[in-house]
Amino acid sequence: MNKGNILQGPMGLMLMVVSAIVALAAFGYAFLDLQSAGHRSFNTTSQIPWGQPIATYLYFALASSGLGMIAALSLVFGFKQFLPIAKRAIYLSVVILLAGMAVLAMELGHVFRMLWVIPLNMQIHSAMFWMGVFYVADLIFLLWKFQKMEGQEWDSKTSKQIGIASFLAVLLASGNLALVFGMMSMRPFWFDGLMPIYFYLTAVASGLAAVVFFTYLAYGFNRNAMPERTRVMFEGPMGKLFAAVLGATVLFILVRAYTGFYTNTPEVNVVWREFLFASPVYQASLWLGIVAPFVVMLIAGLRSNPSLQVLVSMAVFAGLFAERYFFVVGGQVVPLFRGTWEWGLIQYTPSLTEWTLTIMGSAMLFALYAAGERFLNLSDMPAEPATPEGAVAAA
Repeated sequence: MNKGNILQGPMGLMLMVVSAIVALAAFGYAFLDLQSAGHRSFNTTSQIPWGQPIATYLYFALASSGLGMIAALSLVFGFKQFLPIAKRAIYLSVVILLAGMAVLAMELGHVFRMLWVIPLNMQIHSAMFWMGVFYVADLIFLLWKFQKMEGQEWDSKTSKQIGIASFLAVLLASGNLALVFGMMSMRPFWFDGLMPIYFYLTAVASGLAAVVFFTYLAYGFNRNAMPERTRVMFEGPMGKLFAAVLGATVLFILVRAYTGFYTNTPEVNVVWREFLFASPVYQASLWLGIVAPFVVMLIAGLRSNPSLQVLVSMAVFAGLFAERYFFVVGGQVVPLFRGTWEWGLIQYTPSLTEWTLTIMGSAMLFALYAAGERFLNLSDMPAEPATPEGAVAAA
C-alpha cells in the first residue's frame, strides 16, 4: 500500500460509494424514462439522429484509445520513463471504454439488440460492424495485458506480444471509428480522409488529460506524495509530451477550420461560420480548453508546475468533450440532401435524459477508478527499468 495514495484509504471508499450512487441514480432515471417514452426522451430527430449520448460515447471511446497509446510508449516502444503510469493508463482505458459502451447501450434503447444486429448479421462491408469487432478485441487485449501486470509479468515475451496486439487493436478501433464518420460523403463536414489522424491526436490528448488528472487525484493533488519515479516523470517528460500532443491537436483543428471557412462547399462553410464559431460555448472550449492549455504547456517554466498541470488537464477534459459534441452535431445541422440551397440550420439541444446519460457514464468512470486504486495498486511498476538482457531472460 502506498501511504501517499489517498484513494487507498477512506477517501477512496467515499469516492467509490458516492460515484456508484450517482451512477445508479442516473441509470435509474434514464432507464425509467426510456421505458415510458422511448427515444422521445431524447431531443434527437430523424434529421439529427446522433445527439449528445453519441458524442459522449465518442469522447469515452477515444479517451480509452488515447490511454492505450500512452501505455504503449513504455510497454511497446521502450520509453521507460513512462512506466510509472502504464498500469494506471491500461486500467483507465478499460473503465473509460466500459463507461462509453454503457452510454452507447442506453442510447440504443434495446441493449441486447446490439449484440445480434451488429456482430451476428456479419455486415462486413459496414464500418460499424468492424467498429464493434475492433473495440471488443481492444477490450480483451487490454484486460489480458492488465492481468499480466497484476502477475508481475512486465517484460516477458508473452506480455510484450500482448502489448503489441493491444496497441494494434487500439489503432484499428479508433481508426475505424474515425472512418464511420470520415467515409460519409453525404455529410461533407465529416467527409475527410485524414479523419483517423484527427481522432488519433485528440484521443491521445484526452488520454493524457485523464492520466494526469487521475494520477494527481490519487495523491490528493500533492506531487510530493507520489513515488519518486512518478514525480520525476511529471516534472519532466509528461509536460513535454502534453505540449507536443496539444500543439499537433491545435494545428489540426485550425487547419480544418481554415479550409472550412474558405471552401465553396456550403455544408462545410456554413457549419464553421454559423454553428461552430458563432457559438460562444465552442469559442470558449477551443480557446480556453485547447489553445490556452497548449500555450501553458509550451512555456518551460510553467509546464512542470503541478497546479497548472491539473488545471490544464481539467481544461482539456472540458474542451475536448465540447469538441466531440460540436463535431457530432455539426455534421448534421445542415439538412441532408438540401444543404446546397437550404441555409437554415436544424436546432438541437440535449434533453435532461441525454444529460443524465453523460452523468451516468462519468460517475461510473469515477466509481470504477476509485475501486481500482483501492484494490489493484495502480501505482505498481517494475522495481527497475527493464533492460534488453532482462527481457531475454524473462522470455
